[in-house]
Amino acid sequence: MTEDAIIVKGLTKIFNKHLVAVDHVDFTVKKGEIFGFLGPNGAGKTTTINILITILRPTEGSAVVCDHDILKDATGVRDCIGVVPQEYTADEDLTGYENVILCADLYGVPRDESKKRADELVELVELTKFKDKQVATYSGGMRRRLELACGLINRPHVFFLDEPTLGLDVQTRAATWNYIKLLKKQFGMTIFMTTHYLEEADMLCDRVAIIDHGKIIVTGAPNDLKESLGGDIMTLSIQDGKEDVSDLIKKVPKVKEVKKQDGTYRIKVEDGEETAPTIIDAVRAEGHKVTRLSLTKPTLDEVYLEYTGRSIREEEESKEGFAAQRMAMRKARGGRAMGGHP
Repeated sequence: MTEDAIIVKGLTKIFNKHLVAVDHVDFTVKKGEIFGFLGPNGAGKTTTINILITILRPTEGSAVVCDHDILKDATGVRDCIGVVPQEYTADEDLTGYENVILCADLYGVPRDESKKRADELVELVELTKFKDKQVATYSGGMRRRLELACGLINRPHVFFLDEPTLGLDVQTRAATWNYIKLLKKQFGMTIFMTTHYLEEADMLCDRVAIIDHGKIIVTGAPNDLKESLGGDIMTLSIQDGKEDVSDLIKKVPKVKEVKKQDGTYRIKVEDGEETAPTIIDAVRAEGHKVTRLSLTKPTLDEVYLEYTGRSIREEEESKEGFAAQRMAMRKARGGRAMGGHP
């Protein structure tokens, strides 16, 4: 028995002999921690989860979950894990309670035990009042809470959550965070989650691995990753920014780094509140007019930008709206198929 719930070495998945979805990743997940895979859509997050839960076979590499090898003992892996996928999987024709019982049957939990667990779980996720209503009547937040209950029915040691709050509104997302934190506190379970929400990773995860194009770029505790940037982040734009003033800004004391991109300067500084006025004075003294200025403490988006050269927030804004539309369209099509109204 090790202190690690998940051990991954050189894990690789190649589709159609040329599309590298996961590229030789190595990481470990400690028992009892919330570990997050942070990255944009298409980064390899879901593919990694599908390999670890034995849905996909890796092209190369190895992984051990709960001391069970994913290739040599897939049944042992499945017996010790719970999974909440991105898409809603509950049967809309059944009630919430019936869905939980169905999942228990699929796991082979004896009926007298499954009823007791189902009662406990629907209470845990605050669905007791609605447990006998059809899932078709549930809101998005209620469905997600039901998925959590279904995933917990076999009392897993490791719980996989794939984009657990995708498509939810801000308030429902925050409520779901509370449930996830409660799972760790109440059951002490290991949680492996994927997300592209920076606040979600920062709020929930003990450690995160930033993944991009199938490769893990950096791993660490959110605060450690932010502190590794070594200062505050100042963004500066000047009028008629054709002339590059990077060298001028670099001469200001406590400026550690200057990067120019599309006419905007990204400046890493110590003591940002004190240093920012000095930078502005230096730029103005050379006849330049400041048109935009912002100063922020390091965030995970800044960490992502530092290591990949892109902002995950900008990358995901349009995709988020598309995902919500896709879910709504699927639900509408399902309603028409059953003779209901869209």
